[in-house]
Amino acid sequence: MTKNLTKWDPFHDILSMKENFDRLLQDYFGGFSEKRTEESWYPMVDIKENPDEIIVSAEIPGMKKSDIKLTLSDNQLTIQGERKMEKEDKNETFYRIERTYGKFKRVIGLPVEVEDSKVSATYKDGVLQIRLPKSEKGKVKKIDIDVK
Repeated sequence: MTKNLTKWDPFHDILSMKENFDRLLQDYFGGFSEKRTEESWYPMVDIKENPDEIIVSAEIPGMKKSDIKLTLSDNQLTIQGERKMEKEDKNETFYRIERTYGKFKRVIGLPVEVEDSKVSATYKDGVLQIRLPKSEKGKVKKIDIDVK
């Protein structure tokens, strides 16, 4: 009786597990088609919807308004910017750097059409909040039924 031996590849198992996890997240959050780019970091976001608008909240502490750029095109919201590292003093030695610096870009697909001219954004305590009012096409309309 002959047995075939197969070489075990642990990286294959890890990649397979990552693909399954990504698929699970895509299935769960599938309503928002979201693209992440290959930037050095990206802000974490919360996205919520009510009957009149979509609200996106992004954590981007330690930034100035001038370092953040928002664009809306083809039903996609793009948040991009750059968090710059503090100037280095020649007499200091870093023992640990855990904060993230560099450029970021986050593209979020919106589930409904929005009124571009009424979009507003505020930045307070490190949280950027973007309010995207739904267009009439995107709102749910209640239809009354006549009983005869």
